[in-house]
Amino acid sequence: MGALAPWAAKSIVNVGCGTGFWLPRYARSAHTVIGVETGTSLLAAARARTGAAVVLHGSAEHLPLADGRVDVIHARFAYFFPSATNDCTAGLAEALRVLRPGGSLIVIDNDHRHGEFAALLACSSRAGSQGHDEYIRRWWAQAGAQRHEVMSSWRFQTPEELGRVLSMEFGREAVEPWLQQNPERTELSYGYVLHHLRRGA
Repeated sequence: MGALAPWAAKSIVNVGCGTGFWLPRYARSAHTVIGVETGTSLLAAARARTGAAVVLHGSAEHLPLADGRVDVIHARFAYFFPSATNDCTAGLAEALRVLRPGGSLIVIDNDHRHGEFAALLACSSRAGSQGHDEYIRRWWAQAGAQRHEVMSSWRFQTPEELGRVLSMEFGREAVEPWLQQNPERTELSYGYVLHHLRRGA
């Protein structure tokens, strides 16, 4: 993300910041850090993370920010799950409204094709709410975004830890066959995607 859209000495907005986990890291080098969160129960925790960030109540479709004032917007697994039944156009338009000319929107999503995580996601009933790969690719391409795929891994201390997290993510029934086939595993391959869209002049 830092290579695609550097935020050092710039203004950055974390849309869907949740409890503010990433805000202190942004604050190490950014000039201005703003978290936006729609869940009112999470605002206090986000605000307590660092005094170097401002946390506002809002949503991707309604950013409480002025036009053309932000250099970088990040959204991690928040709002942008385009599908035939979930139109993300309003959030995209709102991001472009608050970005300065030349500013960048970076959206992080799961890779639905590559890695063991993707295979488990395909078997889970929870995958539907995250959209389908072909539709997602087409939607972002039509928006003019560049797609960047990154392969990483999830690593845990014990097989039991891995099993608990996977069960939380996908449901025990979906992951049980994989866990039975891999009883000693403490990691699995995980691919994610960065969708990068730059606002024109």
